[in-house]
Amino acid sequence: MGTLYLVATPIGNLEDISPRAVRILGSVRLIAAEDTRVTKKLLTHFSLHTPMTSYFEHNKLLKMDQVLAELQKGDVALVSDAGTPAINDPGFELVRAALQAGFEVCPIPGPSAPLAALAASGLPTDAFLYLGYLPRKTGDRRSFLEAVKEYPFTLILLESPHRLLAALSDLESSLGDRPVAVARELTKLHEQIWRGTLHAAQEYFSQHEPRGEFTLVVAGKPPQQDRFWTEEQVMVAVRLGLRLGEAPSTLAKRLAEESNWNRKELYSIILDQK
Repeated sequence: MGTLYLVATPIGNLEDISPRAVRILGSVRLIAAEDTRVTKKLLTHFSLHTPMTSYFEHNKLLKMDQVLAELQKGDVALVSDAGTPAINDPGFELVRAALQAGFEVCPIPGPSAPLAALAASGLPTDAFLYLGYLPRKTGDRRSFLEAVKEYPFTLILLESPHRLLAALSDLESSLGDRPVAVARELTKLHEQIWRGTLHAAQEYFSQHEPRGEFTLVVAGKPPQQDRFWTEEQVMVAVRLGLRLGEAPSTLAKRLAEESNWNRKELYSIILDQK
């Protein structure tokens, strides 16, 4: 029985492939590739002539049995177009089927856009949540983000250039104006990592046409204070602030930070008290 090797391939720069990955790709009996045309260019660059078969979202059910049959005869490598296979592609289903059939599954680590972006983001890396691609529709996207807005973990997600601005807008609407690193074309000639806030990112990319595939790294929910103020505490602070001549918007912002109350709700209370 063979081993299923999960071989990470370059996300741009061919120098990032490991010698071990090249050796495995040259020694297996078959390579299951997301797109054989893309993988062919990689094999040609390293003078490899291993047979290939396609394995992707729309033919996975037809090809899975073929790959498992090849594993009965010897080793097989699984690759995606770029990066680590089985992350955000149907490779995980093949991995699960191979394990259930009793085959060994061996990862060959290497390039990964989400981890590369996280490491260079300047945001906390001790705990993070990988979300993959956001839903395409605005309503679905916002519902999805509402489900994760309370998490303190750094969030990592992928986005296409034509949906970038909409995604940034929905991220700000759902999560607030958090710090973000926007990475594109990692390891390639036009690599860029833009750092700032979600609001500033919208301004920047509305003036600079988004190109290439994007990885977004967004700060998790900031730590909250130990407790919320009571309604009585809020009313006392509101009346005091107004008596001292503090502007409603300034007062609402300050009290939101101090009390853990919603800023809009505080602003409404302040206006009622004026």
